[in-house]
Amino acid sequence: MTNNILHLIPLGRPTWQYLEKRPDSRKQQLYIKGRRLKAFSVWCDMIVEQMTPEEVAESKDIPLGAVYEAIEYCQSNQDLLQREAETERRHLEERGYFISLNQWNY
Repeated sequence: MTNNILHLIPLGRPTWQYLEKRPDSRKQQLYIKGRRLKAFSVWCDMIVEQMTPEEVAESKDIPLGAVYEAIEYCQSNQDLLQREAETERRHLEERGYFISLNQWNY
């Protein structure tokens, strides 16, 4: 008899302590557990605002471990995040909103 339990464990996929999929979301990306805060938002804010992980944790009132998980998750799932951003952009354009990355350049 073979041990089939190994087929139930996704290999190479981390178990997240602070991140979760939101069942009510049409997005696949992960959120900070218990919050309506996307891991991607944590990561982006850190980069855009040039904040340290400690500063992000304090400003968002989340554990430092959650920030580090968000960083790891986003760096490991850039293809998914890019696809979802493109889907969101198309969704907005279909409703008459056009987003230009150059709209603030003077």
